[in-house]
Amino acid sequence: MIHAPITEVIPIYNDDDGRMRVSGTRVLLDLVVHAFHRGETPEHIMQMYPTLTLESVYLALGYYLRHRDEVDSYIARMDEEGERLRREYEATHPPHVSKAELQARLEAKRLAQADET
Repeated sequence: MIHAPITEVIPIYNDDDGRMRVSGTRVLLDLVVHAFHRGETPEHIMQMYPTLTLESVYLALGYYLRHRDEVDSYIARMDEEGERLRREYEATHPPHVSKAELQARLEAKRLAQADET
């Protein structure tokens, strides 16, 4: 039997902006958790974010599963903040092309492609 103390490495750190990231990378914990919720495997998540190792993905997911309520609350706050920032940006930087115009362009493109076949 090995008599070494068991220590747990916390695989998450908070950056200067208060965002949770996977240790040793700039990958947001939010991205790993969202991928996990979509059913991605740890191996695929590692491929999606090349700076992650398989160990770091498993550790991050383990951290999430042990602290699910806190992390889910954090992610909800970050999503709300992102939505607020998007609205603020769009209010001060309106698009030059309307949604209706973009939809008309898309429909015209579809019709042109249908005519080619």
